[in-house]
Amino acid sequence: MDGWHETEIRVRYAETDKMGIVHHANYLIWFEAGRSDLCRARGFSYKEMEENDNALMVVAESYCRYKSPSYYEDVITVRTRVAEIRSRSIRFIYEVFRAADDALIAEGETLHLVTDHSKRVRQIPEIYKQRLMGEDAVSAGAFPANQAPS
Repeated sequence: MDGWHETEIRVRYAETDKMGIVHHANYLIWFEAGRSDLCRARGFSYKEMEENDNALMVVAESYCRYKSPSYYEDVITVRTRVAEIRSRSIRFIYEVFRAADDALIAEGETLHLVTDHSKRVRQIPEIYKQRLMGEDAVSAGAFPANQAPS
């Protein structure tokens, strides 16, 4: 499936506003769920990186474009993939689809710097680079650095 990892989520009532539409902040939470699931599918967890290798993935940038609303009880699929891995950073891209009609409801990305427990930027341990790259090619469709898509 060309490097995409899928995470299924059912929209909870608490994630919606008075109009029954998902509040925009929840998409970043869903991105995190997709990212965490992708890491576990590649054989490691954030907790393992932090505790065993003193490597924390700190969010440095986030972007989300909303395409269509999502509602309470919708089943959505968060597709996540690694777009770019550099010596000290990782960029993930996301697509969020509604299962009922396969509509793209949001897309975005996050850029993570890897730091140690003292918050100093450090190189990504090679084992995580290898696991994250898997079959993906580096720079697979990420938005240009320091530039939101138009």
